[in-house]
Amino acid sequence: MTQTCRHCGTKLTRQFLDLGYAPPSNAYLSAADLAAPEITYPLRLMVCEACFLVQTQDYAQADSLFDKDYAYFSSTSKSWLDHAAAYTEMIRERLNLCSDSYVVEIASNDGYLLKNFLAAGIPCLGIEPTDSTAAAAEALGVPVERAFFGEAMAEDLVSRGRSADLIMGNNVYAHVPDINDFTRGLAKLLKANGVVTLEFPHLMRLVEFCQFDTVYHEHYSYLSLGTVARIFAAAGLRVFDVEELPTHGGSLRVYGSLTTADATPSKAVLDLLSEETRRGMDSLDYYTDFQKRAENVKNQFLSFLLDAKSAGKTVVAYGAAAKGNTLLNFAGVKPDLLPFVCDAAAAKQGKFLPGSHIPVLPPSQLTDSRHDYILILPWNIAPEICQQLDGLAASGTGFATAIPELKIL
Repeated sequence: MTQTCRHCGTKLTRQFLDLGYAPPSNAYLSAADLAAPEITYPLRLMVCEACFLVQTQDYAQADSLFDKDYAYFSSTSKSWLDHAAAYTEMIRERLNLCSDSYVVEIASNDGYLLKNFLAAGIPCLGIEPTDSTAAAAEALGVPVERAFFGEAMAEDLVSRGRSADLIMGNNVYAHVPDINDFTRGLAKLLKANGVVTLEFPHLMRLVEFCQFDTVYHEHYSYLSLGTVARIFAAAGLRVFDVEELPTHGGSLRVYGSLTTADATPSKAVLDLLSEETRRGMDSLDYYTDFQKRAENVKNQFLSFLLDAKSAGKTVVAYGAAAKGNTLLNFAGVKPDLLPFVCDAAAAKQGKFLPGSHIPVLPPSQLTDSRHDYILILPWNIAPEICQQLDGLAASGTGFATAIPELKIL
């Protein structure tokens, strides 16, 4: 399959990672679905030799990945709710937002963030293509436009007088198939002195900590600050500040403005660009051994499950997260090695993980009988989960994570 870079158009020839075949990571199955064929797609990453954007080799379309039954609800995680509340307080003060301001969040999910702006009396709008999460946001009073965002939608919003003082996008920038159109939309929707903030996992941390399980079809792009700065510049935007965040195993929050606005790059931007260059992120050598490292993690994980089964010990999982599905499908794990996974999201309970067909049960299942180990699949919130389940730890249950290496907590 021939594909060109989604940003600069260069023909892609360099493979970064091949995780085999997998279904979409959020395509949870009903019991009836188990009797039907399941669609899988190759899950591969390529790196552009010109702009060094790492990106999926595309087979699945966005409308098939983000459908009406999309099962990821941001409000499930307390730590993420706390993160959103802290951001709201910070950005209100930094930009002097008030009742005369207008705030837009792209991929507003279930209203986890915009509800804070509503409470502060700041007019806002959510843009969200998935019916299930949009309905949850609307139930909180958040106004939502159910659509995919791009330049055409931005033009429509501007024509209706909805230019934004602040545009937010948390963990959406990597999810858009046409990153150029999306970025032009950001520029179109901003007021002359408006600000956009985007949060996304940092490719540098993905490579450093072998976070290959954050690769799935919904993530079209894997982003460095340098690549984002180039994409912004092509759309008439400038990255003027950046923060490194602990979320999702290491993320960036970039601040952008129109190039015509009075904003110059901060020391933090210049320092991080230098760090990426020092590590070699603008050279192909940086990406050459990642496949082997991912396979080593997979082998460690499989050995743990097989050794536990041979020793008569039980291993179950917590967190029916997309990243867990990538790991399980890459490793070929089925219910014989991992009989069930528990999750607090009601939308996932009673369903089955895509590919592995492991059943998803409510967390109460963990207290019905004793288990030797609980594998925490969303390792990025492992401390939060361990705290929630500390009673099980006191009774002798061990906790484990598989990324960046197999670890018994």
